[in-house]
Formats: sequence, structure tokens, C-alpha cells
Amino acid sequence: MLDSLRGFAKSWAGKILGAFLLVGLAGFGINNVITDLGTNTVARVGDAEIDSRTFLRAYERQLNQVAQQLGSVPTAEQAMSLGIPSMVLQNLAQDAALDQLADDFGVGASEAKLSELLRADPSFQGTLGAFDPQAFTQVLRQNGLTEAQYFEDQSNVARREQVVLSLFADTGMPQTASSLINRYVADQRTVDFFVLGDTNVDTPAVPTEDELAAYLSEHQGEFRTVESRTVQMLRLSPADLAATKTIGDDAIAAEYERTKAGLTKAERRTIQQVVLNDAQVAAFEAGLAAGTPFETLVSDNALTATDLGSLAEADISDANLATAAFGLADGEFAIIDGVTGKRAVHVSAIEAGGVPSLAEAREQIAQNLARSQARDEVADVQDQVEELRAAFRPLSEIAARFGLDIYEADVTASGAELNVLPELDPADASRISQAIFKAEKGQLTAAIPLAGSGNLYFDLIAIEPARDQTLDEVREDVLAALTAERTNAALLAASADAVAKLDAGTPIADVAASYNVFPQLSTPFSRFGAADGSIDGVVAGAAFAGGSDHHGSALNESGEYVVFQVVDVIAGEGPLDPAAQANLENEARVGLYGEFVTAIRDDAGLRVNQQALQQTLAINTGL
Repeated sequence: MLDSLRGFAKSWAGKILGAFLLVGLAGFGINNVITDLGTNTVARVGDAEIDSRTFLRAYERQLNQVAQQLGSVPTAEQAMSLGIPSMVLQNLAQDAALDQLADDFGVGASEAKLSELLRADPSFQGTLGAFDPQAFTQVLRQNGLTEAQYFEDQSNVARREQVVLSLFADTGMPQTASSLINRYVADQRTVDFFVLGDTNVDTPAVPTEDELAAYLSEHQGEFRTVESRTVQMLRLSPADLAATKTIGDDAIAAEYERTKAGLTKAERRTIQQVVLNDAQVAAFEAGLAAGTPFETLVSDNALTATDLGSLAEADISDANLATAAFGLADGEFAIIDGVTGKRAVHVSAIEAGGVPSLAEAREQIAQNLARSQARDEVADVQDQVEELRAAFRPLSEIAARFGLDIYEADVTASGAELNVLPELDPADASRISQAIFKAEKGQLTAAIPLAGSGNLYFDLIAIEPARDQTLDEVREDVLAALTAERTNAALLAASADAVAKLDAGTPIADVAASYNVFPQLSTPFSRFGAADGSIDGVVAGAAFAGGSDHHGSALNESGEYVVFQVVDVIAGEGPLDPAAQANLENEARVGLYGEFVTAIRDDAGLRVNQQALQQTLAINTGL
């Protein structure tokens, strides 16, 4: 029978009959399923359609918000992986469902309300904080909106807000829930406790060689070297080349004569100050009138002067201090106003300003001439270095030819060893270490550009691969680790034994005495620990894990075993903190709103036109 039907379906008569059946079925709804959503409709919620333009506006707004958090606009792939298209569609669907609910309730927005929303929108405010019609027009143009579309959107926002506020604005936290949360936060406990440490357990026996070897074998991954690479480095920059220059006395003298008219140094003064109370002000004023030295007045009034150092007038940000200090002669002092009262300002030395002598300016002039020569020569030297590198000349030879320094280091992937290069920029260190670990021994490596100006050249001399360390290399470390492990195991066993004794009804004082310690009574603490730090959050959490007769042990944040017994349970009383109450009520409203809107959307029914959605996203991303 089936074979006969298959044969008929393949014949020309069967194909004609199949075509008639397809057309007939189309009349019963298949065509509607295919074409029910137009090509410009991304989704439909109930009777409301979400067109591609509306979706794109919301999608671009969401992309911009994400870009502000990430620092860059997500690509189409990133947006898809973050679920942005789905999020936008769900939000639009929820808004559409609420709009239909508002229509059912006959909710509307007055022109006065829309005007209020318009004038309160900061996007449309000018420099004085008032509504700016030009800003309004510009923002609408940037977002591709007409005034009619904007007011329609705002009307829908206002209507949705009325629906939500009417349903959830007065939603409060149930008293029972508020009381339970307050109890959770405000309940306190006190405990008797003692701490077990290394001195409370027997010192572990010294491990044998076999035990050390076995421990190393089990924990070999913790005892490995890291790969290191031995490199020679040469840095060529104007500063490095300038350091090789020797400037003659004649050149320095000639440069001094040429530039001394523009050479000036500021007058500097060594300044001290001391803050005075009313009685001290009177004593210092009397001393100032009598010509008493500043040092004597400071000593007689049991004061200590603050040294401000040797300063130029331009270095002092306090105008009163600068004026006073630079108006005094050497050794004089003055009394001036300060932030907290009067103060005495003393000048103990004056370094004259003016044109520096040749001896004073020699070092700076020599540095300037060396840097000038280096800047003129660095490009030529760099070309020569590149030629020598291409000829496979060793860096040590190149460095000797130009008088440059050669640096050697055993570099690991972290690049910390590159600190042998003076004044190396941290960003350069990262790039240099990456280049070193990409290099192959025996091959010519490219120059690495450095921040500012300059290049770094390196030769990879040797590679020391990562390897397992032998017992002879790490004996002390293995001994310490194994001893610590055994000590910790002994402490764990001791704490378990202490808890077992408490389980058997032994008083905590007797349990503590068996370990040569005394129990302490804690201050009252919450679930988050004691204010004085004696009970941390870990121990507090363990103490709150049972009732008024609870006891146990916990490893605190400092790595100590704390054995405890609850002494008192103090119930939290009074209302919940108003700020906490408001936050919890807001969270409750948000949760109810989310469930409500989801239910409204599901009841209306969401249908997505995947083809139109994909086409809209493709147009937006330029695909």
C-alpha cells in the first residue's frame, strides 16, 4: 500500500494533486503564519507592533549605555554575546504590554504633564539650567525623532508610570519580614572562647629524608623554577648618547658667554615657622621689639620650629608667607596670620639670585651641549648600529664602538629583572619581556621602540627552561612546608578533640586548661563579627549556626583555630533602620513590578519576526 502511494506521488498526476493540496491548505492559515508579520515588523505584542525603526532606536541607545561602561562600542558579535538584541526586544515588549494595559484602563497623560516632563529633561536644558528650544530641536534631530514622535513616546512613558505607581507605589515590606531581617542584622551573641596555636600542640618530629622526598614528589608542582632567558641589551636614545659625550672647558665657557644674559637664578631663602597661642604671641611680640633672637624665643617658650627648607618666592603657595619671608633680612623674623592663628616666620639664610657664575652654570651647560650633540647624531648612530646588527656583530662590540653601556639580565616572563635598565618606563618593560620570550636563540632580533625616543636592542644568549627542583635545592622550603602541614593537622585534631569534650559536657574552662590556655569572654558581636576585632566574621558565622547552647570551632581569618561556646543570645529589638527599610521596600517593589510586567507581556503574547530582526541588525551593523 505504502509503496503504491510513493509511486503515485512521483508520477505527474500525483504532483498535480499535491500542488492543489498545498494551495488548499494555504487558505486554512499557513499563508497567515508566514505573512502575518510584515517585513518591517520585528515583533508583535498582542495588537501592538514593534517596527524596525523603533527597535533600532532602542538598540542604539542600549549600545551607547554599554559603551559608556566598556569604554568602546561593542561589535555586532559582542552585542549578540551580551544578549543586547534580546534584552532590547524584551524591554520593548514589556512597554508595549503596559501601553495596552493603560489603554484598557483608560489612562492618559495631560499636556501639562508632558510639558513638565519636557522641561525637566536635562537633555534639553541650556547653560543656565532652563529649557532651551534649540537644544530640544538638536537632540531630536540627532536621534531621528520628530516632535510628534517624541511627545507620543513621552505620553506612553507617563501612562506606564501612572499604571506602575498606582499598583506598586504603596507596596511595603510585611512586618514579619521586616522583623526577621532586623533580627538577622541586629541579633548579638557573646561566647567563651580560646585560641589554639603552635604552642598548644606537640612539635612535629623532624621529617626523615624519605619523608621529605615523598612530600616533594607529591607537591612537585609547587617546587618548580620558571623559565628564564639570559639577554644582553643595548639602549640607544639621545640621553644614552649624551652620557658618552665629553664637553671641553672652552666650549662650556663659550656657551656661557653666549647665553649668560638669559641665565638667571631665583633668590632662595631658608625659612622656619612656628605656630603660636595667645600667650606666645605676646612673648614673641615683646621679643621682636627687644631684638631677642628667634631661636631664643622658641627655646624659652618650649616650641619646636618647622623647617620649610630653602625656597624661591615662586615655590611658596601661601601669599602671606611669601611676602613676609622675602621682606625680611637674614636672621630676622615676623609675626603673621595663619589658618589656625598667629605664627612666627624666620629667615635663617639667604641665597642671592641673579646671573650665576661660570662655575655654578658649568654642569648644566655641559649637559645641554651634550644633549644637543646627541640629538644631532642619534639618527646617524642608529643607522650604523642597524648596519652592524645586520652584519651579526655582537652587541658588546657595538656598545664598545659607541661608548654605550651594555646590560645583562636573566629575564623571566614578569620582566621584573629589566630594572637593570635605568629609568625604564613600565610600559616598555612589558613590551621588552614579551619580545624576549618570543625570540629564538641565534636569530637576529628587531629593535624595540621605547617610549619617548630611542630603541632597545637585545641578543638572546641562553634559555633556562622551567624544571622541577631537586630536594637539595629546596630542602629548607620542603621541610618548612611539611612541618607546617603536620602542625596544622595537629591543630585541627586538637580543635576536633576540644569540641568532642564540649559535646560530652566538659566545661569550656576545663577544656581550655587541658591545652594550657584560659577561655576569654567576648564582647557582644553580630553575625559580621565584633567591633573590637576579637571575633571575626568567620567565627561569628560559626557561632550563629546554632542556638543558645551551641559550641564548636572555626578557623579564623588569621589562620588560628578558635574553640567557642555560646554564653548569651541577645535578640535585636526596635524597628529596622529607616534607610535599610526603604531599600528593602524598593527591592520588593522592583521584584513585584518585574513579575507583573512579565505576566502582562506573556498574557498579551510575544511573536518575533526573526527574519525582520536579523535584517534590521544586519542593516545597523553594515553587513
